[in-house]
Amino acid sequence: MHICLVIDAKLPVQGYGGTERVVYWLGRALYEAGHKVTFLAQQSKLDFAEVIVIDKDKRLEDQVPESVDIVHLHSGFDMPVDIPACQTIHGNCREVTTFHPNSIFVSASHAKNHGAKAFVHNGLDARDYGEVEFNVARNSFVFLAKAAWRVKNVKGAVRVAELANSPIDVLGGHRLNFKMGFRLTLSSNAHFHGMVDDSLKIPYLRQARGLIFPVLWPEPFGVAVIESLYFGTPVFATPYGSLPEIVNQNVGFLSNSAVELASAARQWESFDRRAIHEYWERNFSAKVMAKKYITYYTSILDGQNLQAEPIVSNPVRGSQMMPWTM
Repeated sequence: MHICLVIDAKLPVQGYGGTERVVYWLGRALYEAGHKVTFLAQQSKLDFAEVIVIDKDKRLEDQVPESVDIVHLHSGFDMPVDIPACQTIHGNCREVTTFHPNSIFVSASHAKNHGAKAFVHNGLDARDYGEVEFNVARNSFVFLAKAAWRVKNVKGAVRVAELANSPIDVLGGHRLNFKMGFRLTLSSNAHFHGMVDDSLKIPYLRQARGLIFPVLWPEPFGVAVIESLYFGTPVFATPYGSLPEIVNQNVGFLSNSAVELASAARQWESFDRRAIHEYWERNFSAKVMAKKYITYYTSILDGQNLQAEPIVSNPVRGSQMMPWTM
């Protein structure tokens, strides 16, 4: 199968780049599964796929090679005409939106919230993370998200760590922030490290007691969660969006109460880190993700739309945050 992945980004991504990283991992996993992969993307150089520099002023139909069997979009482009195609929706829509029947979401909850059924959980490539050290000393919890974004609830994460009598490393923001409204987190218990790339993020995840992830919105997926699971790190999070699909009692704990999350977090040593990593490997690797996408590609190439009609979704991302008890 010849698959064309479309994304308006330079690959491989430098720095964080959640969606871009997932698409890069998908392309590499598809190639290693025996498929030919071509990217329509910004100027990039990859050793496993041809890259055609995308021109956003031209139709996709005029840029896709004739030998391509299916086009898989990950950007805000119109679906191509007369070429088998699908698109992955990575975020929550802000307004009433109509999606193509061959739209794929990143969790069952994400799909349901948008009135759809097709989904594929994101997967990560272990080669970008290095070895897992199960017996390393662990001195702190971590929070990994854009701290300035209220729905990520950095203050809630800091509170959980305080109640658990543990320090917390905040990866993804600063103590004082003005970019998304005034944010000031007053806690000597929290250590802020700014926006981090892999070279800074990985050592903290490898040595973390646990990930505290108390989001206050319907989380579409949460790559930070499976990054933590890869390192055998338990996850203490709110039960919103995709998180109940990803975090079970063997790999973490879910609650919208800071007190309950802290009580569970104090038991961080009771989790089997090897079992957590094995759970990641069975469910959230790039190889697993690619296999699921191939199933959808095959259905589309057999002439079947993933849904019979266009998907009409009400707004999912609103201004109201979900319940949280401090």
